[in-house]
Parts: sequence; structure tokens; C-alpha cells
Amino acid sequence: MGLMSGIGTPLVMMLLLSMIVLPLPPVILDVLFTFNIALAIIVLLAAVYAGRPLEFAVFPTVLLISTLLRLGLNVASTRVVLLEGHTGTGAAGSVIEAFGDFVVGGSYAVGLVLFTILVVINFVVVTKGAGRISEVTARFTLDAMPGKQMAIDADLNAGLITQDEALRRREEVGSEADFYGAMDGASKFVRGDAVAGILILFINILGGFAIGTLQHDLTAAQAAENYVLLTIGDGLVAQIPSMLLSTAAAIIVTRMSGTADMGAEVVSQLTDNPRILFVAASIIGIIGLVPGMPNTVFLGIAGVLGAIGYLKAQPAPEATLEPEVTDEPKPAEAKDLSWDDVAQVDEIGLEVGYRLISLVDKNQGGDLLSRIKGVRKKLSQELGFLVHSVHIRDNLDLSPNNYRISLHDVIAGEGEVFPGRELAINPGQVFGELDGVATKDPTFGLDAVWIDASQRDEAQTMGYTVVDSSTVIATHLSQILKNQAHELIGQDGVQQLLDKLSKSSPKLVESLVPGVMSLSEVTRVVHNLLEEGIPVRDMRTIAEALSDHGGKGQDSDALTARVRIALGPAIFQTVNGTAREMPVMVLDSQLEQILLSSVEGSPGGLEPSLMDAVIQQVIQASGKLETDGHNPVLLVASNIRLFLSRLLKGRMSNFYILAYEEVPPTKSIRVVATIGSNPGNSPGNNPGGSPGTERGQMGGAAAGAVSAAA
Repeated sequence: MGLMSGIGTPLVMMLLLSMIVLPLPPVILDVLFTFNIALAIIVLLAAVYAGRPLEFAVFPTVLLISTLLRLGLNVASTRVVLLEGHTGTGAAGSVIEAFGDFVVGGSYAVGLVLFTILVVINFVVVTKGAGRISEVTARFTLDAMPGKQMAIDADLNAGLITQDEALRRREEVGSEADFYGAMDGASKFVRGDAVAGILILFINILGGFAIGTLQHDLTAAQAAENYVLLTIGDGLVAQIPSMLLSTAAAIIVTRMSGTADMGAEVVSQLTDNPRILFVAASIIGIIGLVPGMPNTVFLGIAGVLGAIGYLKAQPAPEATLEPEVTDEPKPAEAKDLSWDDVAQVDEIGLEVGYRLISLVDKNQGGDLLSRIKGVRKKLSQELGFLVHSVHIRDNLDLSPNNYRISLHDVIAGEGEVFPGRELAINPGQVFGELDGVATKDPTFGLDAVWIDASQRDEAQTMGYTVVDSSTVIATHLSQILKNQAHELIGQDGVQQLLDKLSKSSPKLVESLVPGVMSLSEVTRVVHNLLEEGIPVRDMRTIAEALSDHGGKGQDSDALTARVRIALGPAIFQTVNGTAREMPVMVLDSQLEQILLSSVEGSPGGLEPSLMDAVIQQVIQASGKLETDGHNPVLLVASNIRLFLSRLLKGRMSNFYILAYEEVPPTKSIRVVATIGSNPGNSPGNNPGGSPGTERGQMGGAAAGAVSAAA
């Protein structure tokens, strides 16, 4: 079956070559012309009943093959008409004779008029419009690809979809672009086919008339009757399938993605609104009352439209439910207060205004609960511990469209969304302006516009990232939980991490707690790691580092630095991916000495103007790294890493400060900017390094790198 299903297209191509090269008998022409008409009808119905254009993605190829098949038939029939046309109108088979005699009544003048009308309809109306729509759709689809890809990435990062679903959506976006690009070219086949039909008609008429009169001694009237009727019949047999395929192409490129076929959509959208039917019935009825008009026909159609409108206007019957028999509620007995009456603090809370309740209610189609569940699952996998459930409740004190996110009953974020509308976020580069309510994205503070759902495709075409209200809330919640991850885990959570580790490494956990450190000390280290954006998935490495260096009078900050060095390979991969070389910023040697002296308690301290200048240089250099597609990384001596991390925290997103020792021995760095250098020194002239300079094997030579920087 697999072999047979793959020979259809090669068989058609071989048939095409045979028709062009070999003379075919009239019986074979009848079969092929009938097959051509049947194929055109099948393609048209497939286009009508396809729920989405991509369900008929092979259409451009089918269009090309069917067009070539029809042109090959024209060549074969032309050969027969010119060779045997002098014998009569049945020389080229019964199909052509039927279209020449029966369809046009045996009059070649009528046939010419009818053929001209079909060509005008096909060439001027259908193919021209379909070609223009194909060009515009292909351009808009390609322009909208970046926005659609960013929307997929946003849903994936927010935990709303899985990796497999994101991959499927990306493939669908790519397939959509390929399809409409192919349709842009396929529309040229249809237009060229219409032009070829016109030329073939005139060539056959002139050639047949000359052959009949000059070679077969026919009179002009006989030659015109035979050859013109045969040519008209041949042209009509070809033009009817051509018009069907042109219509199919127009239907495909004008379809909107949906779940219903075109017939169901047309009937639904034309008749669902009874007002349309009533107005149409009134107009037709008024025309039917005009004297001299066919009153019966007009009034009959007006009555049918009015009846359909009346039926559509009737409310749908509601299912009656048997009343439930419930016991009378008993009066509540007075009881004393207890600890159960003391409300517990919510670890994670989400309060919504009354208009946002529909987003939470599954019975009203709300999907916010499932999206929050996806956020919790994704964050738990990324951070390495179980994120608490989110307590959702309505709050009448909030504005109807507002929501509020809290951690331990402390407000961590809030925003406003509009159910039924969508938020078009400007990622930084868009190609137009949208009509809507201007606002700011509550998660990242980007410029955004609340738009109608019908404007979604237009906004994506302009480069906007478009998300619905549930996605806005879920993304905001995800970002807050990620930034405040250290507040989501306490000693109980750390104990659960240790209990899980003890199943595979019991001796390690037993020697660590309470042998080397207390549970509270381990918890402080875990908090420090999460606060700096480092997951605690690798609890084994963390426990081993604490077991090696704990219990020596070191505070939690010093122990955290030791753990970071042990987690160096994971940190490097988080920052730089799988690349071996990492572009970094470094501090000028003099500036590094000043900071080291200040951290170690030397007199004098730091001038505020100096730190402001350093911060501005870091921000500028970080912007250049982000523009080049890299995460901003500042590489410093371990003694000042924590000081700079706390100084710069919150000023930039996705910004990392690493110590030299945290770079693995197998990796290398490339210095692209030196912070604190003289204004006249560009990065290429800085003594600390240039864009082409490597400080390779930094992990193994960390001490040498620190002394060199000093």
C-alpha cells in the first residue's frame, strides 16, 4: 500500500509526457477529460471542507500537477482536432462534441461568446483576486513570524505549554509560512493557465480554418463549423476545470483558521443574526410589491427569509432539572473560639476582582487554574524544590479588573487585565500602531496595548507579542516567584531536600546535619543561592561542598561562595549554554584594587560618584552584550563578587556577576569590555583584555588571573 500511494504523481507526469508526444485515440481523450473534470471537483470540495488552510497543505503541488495535466490534454486534443477535424465534430471524442454541440447549441458564435465570458470570469475576476490575496497573505505571514515565535517562547517560559507543544507550534508557524509562500507562486500557475487557454483557442481556430480550407478543400462555412465547434468544445472542457481550480485557490487563500469547514462557517455567519434575515426579507418583500415585478417569486423568497429569521430569533430550549430535595439547614450552634479560627498566612496568594472570576471558573471556560499549575510545575523543575500551591480568592475591595499577587500576605505585584481582550506587547521593534488602550506590561514594564481579539493577527503581523488575560497573570506570577524564590522555601523545605538526598547518599546527609552544620545554617546557604538565581537541583554537590568547608567558623556568605565554586560548571552552563567560550566584562586593575581595599575595611571608603560611574559603564556594556545576543556577565575577584552583586542587584535583568574561580577549567573567556578604564582606552586597547583576548583555563589558573587583574 505504501508503494502504491507514492506512484500517483510520477504516473501523472508520465501520462503528461505521453499526451504531448503520442497521438491519443478519441476514447482515451474522453476518459482523460472526464478525469480532469472529476479531479477539479475533488480539489474544490477538499478546499471547501478543509477546516484550516494547512489541512490542505499539498494544494500548491496539486494545483501545479492538475494545471500541467490540463495543458497536456490541450496539446493532445489540439493534435486530434487539427488532424481529424475535417471529418466532423465528433473527431476529438464524445466529450468535446457534447460541449461543442449540446452545451452551446451547435452554434460556434454562441460558443465563442460563452467561452469569452468564462475566460473573463476566470482571468479577470477569480485568478486576479486570488493572486493579489496570495501575495499579501504571504508577505503578512512572513512579517508575523517573529511575533508568533516570541508568543510561543513566552508561553513556554511561563510554563503554559510543554516543550513538545512549543515544538509543534513552531513547526506549524514554519509550515504556514511555507504554505502561503508556495500559494503565492501557485497563483501564477492559475493565471498563466487562463492566458494559455485564450491563446490556444485562437491558435486552434486559425490553424484549423487554414488546414480545413487549404488541405482538405472544405468551404469556409464547413471549416468554421467543424474546427470552431471542436475548438470551442475543447476550450470549454478545459476552462470549466480551470475555473474550478481557480475558485479552489481563491477559497484556500481567503480562509481563516478555524475548526469548521467553509460551508458550516458561511451558513453560521450569514444566518446566526436574525436581524440580517429580517432586514433582507423586508427589502425583498418591498421589491416584490412594486408593480410589474415578479411578485410571487420575490414575496415567496421574502417569506422564506422571514421564517428562517423567526426560527433563529427563538431562544434555545433549556433543559429542565428536577429540583433537589435538601434538608432544612440547622441553625449553627454557638461554639467557643479555637486555633482553627486563626487564619493562616498564605505562602502564595492571588486575589482577583469580580470581573476576573470567569478566568478561574472552569465552568465559564476559564483556564487560569491550569496555567498556574503549569507555572508551579515548571518552576519546581527549574529551581529544584516544590513550589507551594497558590491560594486564589476574590476580593471585592479590588477594582473589577485588577489582580494582586502576595507572598506571605505581603503584596509582591499587581496589575489590571481585561477578559475577552488581548494584550499586544511591544518587544522593542514593531511596524505600526494599534487601536486600543495603551498600558504597560505588568511583568516587565514594556509598552503594550489592550486590543480586541479580532486584531490578534494584525498585531502579530506588526511584530507585537499577543497574549490573553490568563497568560498575563500567569507570566507575572511566574516572574515574581522566580525573583523571590528564596522566600518560598524554609527549613521544612530544606529538610525535605535533605531527606530526598538521603535516599541516595545517606552518609553524606548524616555527616552534614547535624554533624557539621545545623539545619538553619544550611537553609541560609540555600536562601543565598536562590536569591542570586542559582537553582538547588544539584543538592548532592551543595551538600558535599558544605560538608568539606562547613564547621570552620565561616559565615553563610563565605560558605555560599564555596558552594558557588563547586557549582561552577552548572552556573557557566546556565549563563553561556553549551558554548566553550564566554564573553565577559572585567574591572580595570586600579578599580579592582580600590574595591578590594574598601571591602577589606581600609580607611577612605568609596566615593558615590565613582560607584555611579561604574554602574553606568556596566549598564552600557551590558546593553552591548545583549544586543550581540549574549547574557551580560561581569567577572571579578571572589572577594568583591558579593559586594558588587548586592550593589547591582535589581538594576538589570539577566545580569550575572561571577568570580574567577567559578569558571570551570575546561572553559575559556573572552574579555569584551573593561569597566573603569580611561575614556581614551577602547576595549581593544584596555590592558585588561580585548574582544580577541582569551583568558583560557580560568578555573585552573584563577589565582594567577586575580593577581594579574590586581
